[in-house]
Amino acid sequence: MLNYSLSQVPDRTLKPRSSGLTMVMDKGLSLRQAEDFIEVSGIHTDLIKLGWATSYVTPNLGDKLKLYEEAGIPAYFGGTLFEAFIIRNQFDDYRRLLDKYQMQYAEVSDGSITIPHDEKCAYISRLSQQVTVISEVGSKDVQKIFAPYKWIHLIKAEMEAGSWKIIAEARESGNVGIYRDSGEVRQGLIDEILTQIPQEDLIWEAPQKAQQVWFIKLLGANVNLGNIAPFDLIPLETLRLGLRSDTFDHFLNQ
Repeated sequence: MLNYSLSQVPDRTLKPRSSGLTMVMDKGLSLRQAEDFIEVSGIHTDLIKLGWATSYVTPNLGDKLKLYEEAGIPAYFGGTLFEAFIIRNQFDDYRRLLDKYQMQYAEVSDGSITIPHDEKCAYISRLSQQVTVISEVGSKDVQKIFAPYKWIHLIKAEMEAGSWKIIAEARESGNVGIYRDSGEVRQGLIDEILTQIPQEDLIWEAPQKAQQVWFIKLLGANVNLGNIAPFDLIPLETLRLGLRSDTFDHFLNQ
């Protein structure tokens, strides 16, 4: 929804979309906060992640999920919750949990625990028969830095196993994985990944404004971005459209 007409504004893909996705991180919004968020930003939001294992302790979880469902925004549990079930040998319990809450999506990650990659791909394959799988590549451990060829190998294997999209890990703070601990983008890594992987298959975690700007300038208005804070949604949409100073000149005369 746009309130008036401007020329030289990039076209945004329309929901439901497979590129130009914005994934929002809900770290514990109340029902009233979720309602306010939906009113202002729901139209621009494609996915809601209930961060890490916050769903375990969130009151009125079913009511919140219903709010998002009625707004047409799929919600899913963070990958750390999947890992919490796996480390406790409760995979079948996790699958029952997805059914209980009628989840359409699930995230498979191994950022906090070590899972042999063949085993991780087997989880992806099994879950993809039940829900749409989004898997995450990269570690939350700042000491674990993967070479670009390994990122590419892991991404390709997980896509082949049944993942719909691959999330490039950054944490909610944006200082690991595809970023240095300063928050600076590992540009060489991104360039290498994009030589082998179509950008529409990837969701780049970009919680910081400078990171969002970097990806929009590199890949355009319809880059897939994730781990966006709820109240950064409208500001991000203006970045995508060249209507904030950081990207103001980027789309003019294109």
